[in-house]
Amino acid sequence: MSRAPVHGTWEPAPAARWEDAFLTGNGHHGALVFGDPNDERVVVTHHTLVRPGGGEYARPPRLAAGLPALQDRLLAGDLTAAEGFTDGRPLQWVQPFHPAFEIRVRAGGRGRDTRRAVDFTSGEATAVRADAAGRVFVSRADDVIVHEVTAGDLDIRQDHRLPGAPAGLRVGHGALLTPEGALLSLRVRYPDSDRAYTGVTFVAVSGGRTELVPPGVRVTGARSVLLLTRVRRHTGEADVVTETRLLQGLLDGTERPYDSLLARHVDLHRTAYLRVTLDLGADPAERALPGSELLKRPHSPALLERLFAAGRYHLLSSSGLLPPRLTGLWTGDWNTAWSGAFTTNANLNLQTAGAPAAALPEVTEALAAFVARQLPDWRTNARAIFGARGAVAPAHTDGESGLSYHFSREYPLHLWTAGADWLLKPLVDHDEIRGERDPRTAAALAEAALFYEDFLTRTDAAGRPVVVPSYSPENRPRNGSWGAINAAMDLSAARHALRTAARYHPEHADRWRALADRLPPHRINADGALAEWAWPGLDDTYDHRHLSHLYGVWPLEEIDPYDTPRLAAAARRALALRGTENDSAHGHLHHALVAARLGDRERAADALRRVLRGDFFHASLMSAHYPRRDVYNADAAHTLPGVLTEMLVQSTPDRLVLLPAVPDTCPRGRLRGVRTRFGAEIDLTWDPRRATVVLRPGRTHRIALRTSSGTEPLDLVAGEDRVLTLGAR
Repeated sequence: MSRAPVHGTWEPAPAARWEDAFLTGNGHHGALVFGDPNDERVVVTHHTLVRPGGGEYARPPRLAAGLPALQDRLLAGDLTAAEGFTDGRPLQWVQPFHPAFEIRVRAGGRGRDTRRAVDFTSGEATAVRADAAGRVFVSRADDVIVHEVTAGDLDIRQDHRLPGAPAGLRVGHGALLTPEGALLSLRVRYPDSDRAYTGVTFVAVSGGRTELVPPGVRVTGARSVLLLTRVRRHTGEADVVTETRLLQGLLDGTERPYDSLLARHVDLHRTAYLRVTLDLGADPAERALPGSELLKRPHSPALLERLFAAGRYHLLSSSGLLPPRLTGLWTGDWNTAWSGAFTTNANLNLQTAGAPAAALPEVTEALAAFVARQLPDWRTNARAIFGARGAVAPAHTDGESGLSYHFSREYPLHLWTAGADWLLKPLVDHDEIRGERDPRTAAALAEAALFYEDFLTRTDAAGRPVVVPSYSPENRPRNGSWGAINAAMDLSAARHALRTAARYHPEHADRWRALADRLPPHRINADGALAEWAWPGLDDTYDHRHLSHLYGVWPLEEIDPYDTPRLAAAARRALALRGTENDSAHGHLHHALVAARLGDRERAADALRRVLRGDFFHASLMSAHYPRRDVYNADAAHTLPGVLTEMLVQSTPDRLVLLPAVPDTCPRGRLRGVRTRFGAEIDLTWDPRRATVVLRPGRTHRIALRTSSGTEPLDLVAGEDRVLTLGAR
């Protein structure tokens, strides 16, 4: 292959909008870096910063007593019965994610030519001009935002006045001189709450003079200035003294402590980021283009290389304390769409699905911890709404509460029961890759199975269990209402959860497998398509952004071209009939993932092209929810690397599929370091004439190798590399 692709992006001019800010983060703190060395702005975020709210409705509705009557009505043919299955509350949003404050650094220079860049291998964002420079990263080693500025004269302050900041915030500033330079603090208390957050910025000045200019400081004649920032959410008063001592302790007594702090961070960040790489042999001249120019070339392999790298970088950087939000870990506005929360009926799932194969255990660990913390709330949802044991995940959560209270007539998200299975799927994949079972995943699977045992008690005329009520996010039958019967997704999720829980818990296996086996099959409708609702008489609504009914194709393997060709053909027909509705990025990339699983190269490539051509990406290579960069959102950025991986390599515990849906724009390339669910690491190289794959198995196993030439068995021995050469694709 050609010289390695660039692991970073750059721009030749300042960024005036926070949406175009370069991003850095460690999964706890985040920073949006924009402006220029004359007026550099760093917006500080933290995963825990959500505005308190919810009140009396921040709990699931207690509806269990009315569930049997609702089921009777739905089974009797009352297709709108579920619209009244509520306690009458208004729509209640979860607690919204928001930025903390910005660090504003004004320099006295007049230079104009500024080069901004972010290095994906280090997580360092830089802005450089002839007479000044700034560089910023968020340390994985020390959990601190590290910001160095080299300019003679600076004004530095913390400012909470960001777009959308609500009235009534109680704000207090602190500034004092220290032997090293100065200490700035900002405390913000929420209206009508005992909760607050406090940001502390320690200013270490090398040379020059520091004076207080409340609420900030002025530095004159300095060689360099180092800013160390943390923010904490708390009740009562923050311990600023202890926080200050911790920040002071990060100074190593050298002239440039920034470099030693960066080295400690890079040891952790670079190792994770470089585990998997993609090289598409792009033109070196295109690789050298700034991101904003490269985005104008949607057919360029260099664009796919950079978006793969950027998506991997942003996903890693936003995962730690929590998995990525709808906005990753970043926002510059208090009015973040959909509360900047976690939507678990497509968005979070798409963002994290590729992490196991992409060798990002940092992401799967964040998801596993998220599930484990919320599991008690999931049990509350099951009891309150369904009167059942076990667990039901919410469709929308702020990350702090797992209670299901965000729903309405048009979005009866409280009726959705497939959420736990979808959230657990990447964790099961991760367990298969490493050959060990996480007890947290095992516990959550058992809770999901217990729920289905109690919930699946109603039967159809053939004596098969019925999922009632049943919700297919976020669609409705053409001749019915949102709360229906036997949504295809619910059937697939119930089967998968029960059978997977049986593997983890052999003492319950017979009972759970028997229940899974009794569930009704999928239905093929009059158009030859896999029906979104298996219940007879419910008609499909095709023009919708979600593809919930194809859950059995992706991310599950319940339906595939090899073992279930009839259902796979019906799924392909369903995909062909599916509209794009509002052109959501997640809908296009979900479409591509399903098409890749079905081996439909043209359809997968077309869905990918719609995103590349649709102006979904900001200059930072973070993405938007809609075309023309409308609504800041991480779905496309974080999902695209997983889409490209699925188009090149797919695995199950017993099968390897190579090059199932390679796009025409990628005639050659090398994908290195992908993990498989049978415990091998893969390097794949391909061109129009041949493909070479190197497998490094961690355990002995026989798998089925699937290529365009057919299927053949392949025996792998732990510790013995296998090199395979395949003919023309």
